[in-house]
Amino acid sequence: MGILTPQFGSIVPAPNQQLLASNYLSFTDGNNDFAQQYLPEIYEQEVERYGNRTLSGFLRMVGAEMPMTSDQVVWSEQNRLHIAYDNCTHNGTRRVTVPAPTSPGVTRNVISPGSTVVLLDDQGAELKGVVTDSDTANGHVDVAPYTAQTLASINANKFKIFVYGSEFLKGASTSNAAAGAITGNTSVQPQITVTPAFQQYNNSPIIIRNVYTINGSDMAQIGWVEVATEDGTTGYLWYLKAESETRLRFEDYLEMVCVEGEKAVNIGAGDAFAAGFKGTEGLFAAISTRGNVEVGFSAASGLDDFDAILKNLDTQGAIEENMLFLQRSTALDFDNMLSNVSYGSNGGTAYGLFENSEEMALNLGFSGFRRGSYDFYKTDWKYLNDASTRGAIDGTQSIEGVLIPAGTSTVYDQILGTNIRRPFLHVRYRASQTEDRRMKSWLTGSAGGAYTSNLDAMEVNFLSERCLVTQAANNFVLFKGI
Repeated sequence: MGILTPQFGSIVPAPNQQLLASNYLSFTDGNNDFAQQYLPEIYEQEVERYGNRTLSGFLRMVGAEMPMTSDQVVWSEQNRLHIAYDNCTHNGTRRVTVPAPTSPGVTRNVISPGSTVVLLDDQGAELKGVVTDSDTANGHVDVAPYTAQTLASINANKFKIFVYGSEFLKGASTSNAAAGAITGNTSVQPQITVTPAFQQYNNSPIIIRNVYTINGSDMAQIGWVEVATEDGTTGYLWYLKAESETRLRFEDYLEMVCVEGEKAVNIGAGDAFAAGFKGTEGLFAAISTRGNVEVGFSAASGLDDFDAILKNLDTQGAIEENMLFLQRSTALDFDNMLSNVSYGSNGGTAYGLFENSEEMALNLGFSGFRRGSYDFYKTDWKYLNDASTRGAIDGTQSIEGVLIPAGTSTVYDQILGTNIRRPFLHVRYRASQTEDRRMKSWLTGSAGGAYTSNLDAMEVNFLSERCLVTQAANNFVLFKGI
């Protein structure tokens, strides 16, 4: 008898009740429309006392999945365009010293003679002047004030300086600056060439595995499904109910690794790094290291706390559309905050990310609101509510939500050698023309249609190799408890 048609996805009905890998029916495989559409009653005998227990789905909403062929993904993010330094000091007269760079090989000072600058401290004092001398190596800048005000009016130990333009004398010319001291001149003003600055980041995929094993004697759990084709021929598919638990748990792990992952640090003997484990940077680690952390958001301070977040976003990428994935209590705080917002000048509803359809947003579990020039779409994140994960944690270790920018960012791809656009948050998985490791599942053993060894059992194997890429983390916010 030939192969029965039509085929149901990757499964092929067998003409008789044979335990084959090709006719194994997985009820938890979202790609198996046959199982999902025509046999939903298979679970009627069980009560989900903890509701829908799966936690995955977060990354499907906010990101994308893309293949990769190496052990590492590397990307570069552009630094700021304009020249500015924080935490500067001065000697009380004219000399300003900018802080030493944290990265090796970086020119300490790139403010050229002739640049017009603004000095600001945290007490509200302000001074404007023109740079007459500059020292690239030691970080010294001499500033001539435009007014009678002197540098002594600025907090000597902590202030900001930034360039807002330049002024040159009549008949002056410019030339490229050599390293070292640069001295102002009435006729020649050496200029420091500012090369584009990039910050490079990387992450590595890790291998995630699990296996479900059932011995040959207990294969009585197998159930059979008879299907009929359009031409009247019949065939059989088989399933193993208990395997679904392992599969669902594994699918959750694929997401949880991308959220909770931590890079291994070489501390010493006995640590993960010494044992050969490299770890991977998850979402929480990326935001904690490179993003923004909001501690103790509550309805009591409401708009004040949230507006402070908006002011900080203004200083970063100012991404107009953002998604909020929140723990229950924090979501209620947002609801209380929004109840005090009058539509119009203070805010309003927003559904632009969902094609301006309120119905679409609600169907996906989101509610939208607008504050200032930003649109936000909030929803409950089950992972932060589930008692078996983050939902049972209170205090400073409690993660109560994340703010994730929607859309894409531009980064420099080291492999392609060009700027490309990628979602701010996306998953990379190992794959080639012959090997796809996004989500592998296969049978081994000597039972259940697998004849690969003398083991009197069937092993259902699961494997994935992946990592998360968090681009422009400075636009993300992590909400933590008090």
